[in-house]
Amino acid sequence: MKTKPILLILIAAVILGSGLYAILGGSGNTGVGSASAQTREESCALSVLRGKSIDASAQGDVAAYRAVEEPLDMTTAIKFKDKDGNDKTLADWAGRTVLLNLWATWCPPCREEMPWLEELEVTKGSDKFQVVPVSIDQGTKDKPLEFLNSIDVKAMPFMHDSTMNAFHNLRKKGVALGMPTTLLVDTNGCALGVLNGPAHWASDDAKALIDAALGLDKIDD
Repeated sequence: MKTKPILLILIAAVILGSGLYAILGGSGNTGVGSASAQTREESCALSVLRGKSIDASAQGDVAAYRAVEEPLDMTTAIKFKDKDGNDKTLADWAGRTVLLNLWATWCPPCREEMPWLEELEVTKGSDKFQVVPVSIDQGTKDKPLEFLNSIDVKAMPFMHDSTMNAFHNLRKKGVALGMPTTLLVDTNGCALGVLNGPAHWASDDAKALIDAALGLDKIDD
């Protein structure tokens, strides 16, 4: 399999990291000596390797998907609100693989792919995976909600960032290049990869990419 060499490197990196913690644990006052003390940055650094291991699964309708090059903690990178105005981050989806989609009603390609994202959630959504679209429409939630209701979106949760900071923050990091922007995020809240522009998310190609991401969890079993 094409992914085996990268997966072996990943496993070796985990083992090496554990060894370093064991060595460093006996010095200093931090008491660092176990994997439980692993920082968010180190966790997301491993996710970069994990993300590269599924690049070969990005074909056909999702061929524009690419693995991230730098660690990116998505639990702190963006903030948004739910339908009731409660503050949310991707930390609220800890333990699930997430397909995060930034969209807006003024973006025709965003509107076009929204039914496909809904279909993907219907067919693949579970306690292990969820599609999370975040509207960056400025103003109130009324306009994006009206659009989603008009195309009968019911399975996906409604999320909104009227400040557009979610997009701007990711653009500053060189991840978001335009609209829509869709990121695959692992169970630790770290970015695996990104697809800029629309995609047929209900296609077999898209489902294969999601399955590859879900399969990464087996490495830790």
